[in-house]
Amino acid sequence: MKKFLTILAVLTGIIVPVMASAAVNFGDYRSETLATKAWGALAQGDTQAVLAYTNKCLELYAEQAKKMQDSLTDYPKGDNEKVFSYWALNDVATSLFIQGEALRRANMEEEAVVAFKKIISDYSYGQCWDSNGWFWKPAEAAKEKLAMIDSGLFLDFGDYSSSFMATQAWKAFEDNKLDAVLAYTNKVIELYAEKAKEMQASLTEYPWQSREQIFKYWALNDVGTSYYIQGEALKKAGKIEDAKKAYSELIKNYFYAQCWDPKGWFWKPSEGAQEALDALGEVKK
Repeated sequence: MKKFLTILAVLTGIIVPVMASAAVNFGDYRSETLATKAWGALAQGDTQAVLAYTNKCLELYAEQAKKMQDSLTDYPKGDNEKVFSYWALNDVATSLFIQGEALRRANMEEEAVVAFKKIISDYSYGQCWDSNGWFWKPAEAAKEKLAMIDSGLFLDFGDYSSSFMATQAWKAFEDNKLDAVLAYTNKVIELYAEKAKEMQASLTEYPWQSREQIFKYWALNDVGTSYYIQGEALKKAGKIEDAKKAYSELIKNYFYAQCWDPKGWFWKPSEGAQEALDALGEVKK
């Protein structure tokens, strides 16, 4: 039988009535375990379990996380092991982000704001490992969530992968939501433009050997595609000069990008961008 408990999130200042569940199992109580369980609970929409796991992580590891935060003046750099050495900071920041997102989804925006702001003020250098092979920054993601709450424009960045956000941008384009298109495409560009330029610089022609070979240039493909979507959305909205800038940036820096069509083939965003520029009266250089 379930019963109601009051879980006090000491570090966020949040007191949230939640329903205890027999399914809540803290496992080995490691911060990584608790954060992983919290992600799972968030995916299932189980706000009570999210709060149980994240509050336990905060209770056990916040003090160690704060010491790690205070020892830094910037995000830790170096190989993955270097970043992982700040395990408590990473997992506490991540737990607060999960907690804030769960509260936001439960329409408890005031409490969500407190959680997101706590990351920014106390655990800003925490990083979260994505199983796809990169780190992302909960503090930066928290700023985005706060902006969404403030504006009322709620966007789903998913796992912050370039492919997910480019897909979201296409959907927003189809729905004529320019603000959403710009938010998704600019986030892809912000996170992956550097990697995309590295991939572009390594090429002298379009990769062609196989589908798998082309997909290896994922950052280049998704950044180039994002600029194309951005150009198309701006053109549709009548923002012609801004559209030209997006098309031109694609051609100049991400020429070898390719976009997968779910019908079963790749197409070249730079060619589409040049056609658009020609139609707009832009002379090819």
